[in-house]
Amino acid sequence: MIGSNEIAEAKLFHRGKVRDVFNYKDDFLIVATDRISAFDYVLGSLIPEKGKILHKLSMFWFDFVQGIIPNHIITGNFDNFPEELKKYEFLRDRSMIVKKAKRIDIECIVRGYLAGSGWKEYQKSQTVCGIKLPSGLKESSQLPEPIFTPSSKEEGGKHDENISFEETAKRIGDDLAAQLSEVSITLYKKVSQYCLSRGIILADTKLEFGIYNGKLILIDEIFTPDSSRFWEENKYAVGVSQDSLDKQFVRDYLERIKWDKQPPVPSLPEDVINKTKAKYVEAYEKITGRSF
Repeated sequence: MIGSNEIAEAKLFHRGKVRDVFNYKDDFLIVATDRISAFDYVLGSLIPEKGKILHKLSMFWFDFVQGIIPNHIITGNFDNFPEELKKYEFLRDRSMIVKKAKRIDIECIVRGYLAGSGWKEYQKSQTVCGIKLPSGLKESSQLPEPIFTPSSKEEGGKHDENISFEETAKRIGDDLAAQLSEVSITLYKKVSQYCLSRGIILADTKLEFGIYNGKLILIDEIFTPDSSRFWEENKYAVGVSQDSLDKQFVRDYLERIKWDKQPPVPSLPEDVINKTKAKYVEAYEKITGRSF
């Protein structure tokens, strides 16, 4: 959607699956595009205005949790951007200027319910990412307590892999691993409690952190339909897969067409694109109480 040569004042630093990160003076300019990824691949279709939904919801959450941990935001309000960037109207409502943190290459996943790959593993071994769970749980069951299940953050087409807490500690050190676990679960608990007040169950989520001036800070996006599993409380039922307000709808479509999760990467039909956008908009509006 956005090319590295489209912002003369900033140079492309990294093209992620969804976000384009630019060097801008001493900071980063992060742009949320309308790309969508699944199973570690960027799909061949855009979801119109998806980047705006991710940006607006992330900004809502960064404000909501700021008392727990500092974050990387300098400004996410286009009207407060430097004058030289205001000529790029496409940046409005989908970009933020942030501090240059050193990213920690661990995806911090917190699960409060048994779903997705966690449910698949539980059926085989009664564990999730090696963590032993009680017997008798069903698909979509709430866990006795939220659990921290990190994964490696891979680049260059490699798949992220679930890793144990011990492996995490080996990679980044005991103290930092413990800090990541504690703050991730604290964030999940605060946000999931709020979501319930809005009729939404936050089943699980993925967070990313960085180090800035020697301190741990929250980075990237947080608690969006790209990084979280949102279920409607009034439709929730134990023992079945949930109709969720997030990217799972796209994953389910790709499973249905039996894509082997290898290139060539499929495009999405119009009805799946429209339904996905509608789910993202619904998640945003139900959580924030604001009209998109």
